[in-house]
Amino acid sequence: MSTTTSNIVLHPGTPIKIAILAMGGQGGGVLADWIVEMAEAAGWWAQTTSVPGVAQRTGATIYYLELLPESAARAAGKPPTLAMMPTPGDVDLVVAAELMEAGRAMQRGLVAPDRTTLITSSHRSFAVGEKAALGNGIADPNKVIDAGREAAKRLMCFDLQEMAEKAGSVISASLFGAIAGSGALPFERAAFEDTIRHSGKGVDASLRAFALGFDAAAAA
Repeated sequence: MSTTTSNIVLHPGTPIKIAILAMGGQGGGVLADWIVEMAEAAGWWAQTTSVPGVAQRTGATIYYLELLPESAARAAGKPPTLAMMPTPGDVDLVVAAELMEAGRAMQRGLVAPDRTTLITSSHRSFAVGEKAALGNGIADPNKVIDAGREAAKRLMCFDLQEMAEKAGSVISASLFGAIAGSGALPFERAAFEDTIRHSGKGVDASLRAFALGFDAAAAA
C-alpha cells in the first residue's frame, strides 16, 4: 500500500469523508472516480455517490466519497457500511470547483472549523442573477474567502481553472493535484499520477495540470 502521512486524523473504523462540488463540464465525476480508483488500488474500501442539482448555475452536483483502509474492515470482522450522503459537520475534505460552490458548501454546513480542509478554485462562473442585474451584480468573492478562513480548519484557494487551461486540460486534473499537494489524503504523489496514467485519456495534459495544482497546494 502506497501511503503517506495525512493531515486528516484517522480514527479506527471511521472512513475519510470527502465532498466534491462541481458544475457540469468540470469533471467532478472524473475526479471522484480517480479518488476511488486510487484508494482501491492501495487496498482501501471506497464508495462514491452523486446528487445532481437543477439547471444552470444552481445545479452543481455533490459527489460524496468515503474511504476506509482494509485493515479497519478486517479489525471489525465485516465489510464496512459506508454512507451515501454527507452529514453537516462530518466531512474531512471539501473540494469546490468554483468559488461560490465553496460558499454553498459552507451554507450547507459541510465545512467545520475543527475538522475540514477546504480546497477551492478562486475563479468564478457567474450566476444568472449576477449576469442579469442592472449594473454590476457580481457578488464579492472576498466575502466567501473570508468565510472560508473562519469556517474551515484549513483553506486552500487558488485559480485552478487558470492552471488547467494553461496545461491544456480541465479543472478536475488541477483539483486532483491540489488534493495531492495538500496532504489531505494518505497517498503518495505517485499514486495520484499513476491513477491519471491508468485513465488513458489526455494523460500528458492532465499530468501537467496536476503538477501545477500540486505545486500550488504544497507551497501554501
